[in-house]
Amino acid sequence: MVHVIALVTAKPGQRAKILEAIRANLPAVRAEIGCIEYGPAIDTEDVGPFQTKLGPDTLMVIEKWQDVAALRAHAAAPHMAAYAAKVKDLIASRAIHVLSSAE
Repeated sequence: MVHVIALVTAKPGQRAKILEAIRANLPAVRAEIGCIEYGPAIDTEDVGPFQTKLGPDTLMVIEKWQDVAALRAHAAAPHMAAYAAKVKDLIASRAIHVLSSAE
């Protein structure tokens, strides 16, 4: 299994538009062969002082894929190209972390 954490920072005030585009794309992504988990996440409020917040312009997409081949197919999917075109002018920065279990 491959884990992916995509850290996306929107241009100020644009996070809601990025989340809207991600949510619209969820059915297509979750239907992909090898997709185990895929979804956006933002800060939970009122957790306490131990939390390090992402902030109002940042979100994470938390993903699990069956293997690297499934992840590569996802990255090349037409619906991902369409999503990227929709959000390219809304994103300030993006970091994609691809991880393997360390157990």
